[in-house]
Amino acid sequence: MDIPTCDSLADLARLTRQSGALYVRYSRGPEEDCDGRVSRDYESGLELPGLSANPLAPASWWTRPLEDWLARQVRMYAHLKDDADDHRCASVLTGTVAERGPDNEPLLVDVTPVAVLSEELLREAQKRYQDRFQIGASSTDGDARPALDEH
Repeated sequence: MDIPTCDSLADLARLTRQSGALYVRYSRGPEEDCDGRVSRDYESGLELPGLSANPLAPASWWTRPLEDWLARQVRMYAHLKDDADDHRCASVLTGTVAERGPDNEPLLVDVTPVAVLSEELLREAQKRYQDRFQIGASSTDGDARPALDEH
């Protein structure tokens, strides 16, 4: 399967602006994602009716730079790659949302791979996420800091 690679958040932003409903997924790769596999809810042991993914298109309330949103979405489930020893990668997919998973994430069917995210992009996303977000902050932490201006 010949799939292009995104090497920067700027590349991913261009792709997202052009294509709309894209999702990021951490898995053993787009080839396995396209062979009819589904995700599993590991706490219950149940198979899910699709592949767990994270949307790349920002919500309508998002007013910060698109690259901030993308960094956050890319990092949201990065632990699935970081904690695995089965050579997982991050890829961008399109597909039909069949249902929602236990974390309210979209579960995709009829997926088509669009791109693979390079290690360079993953490092850039991690740095931007760490620099521009209060990671782990919650509603019980009091007032959040004001939104950052665009750079």
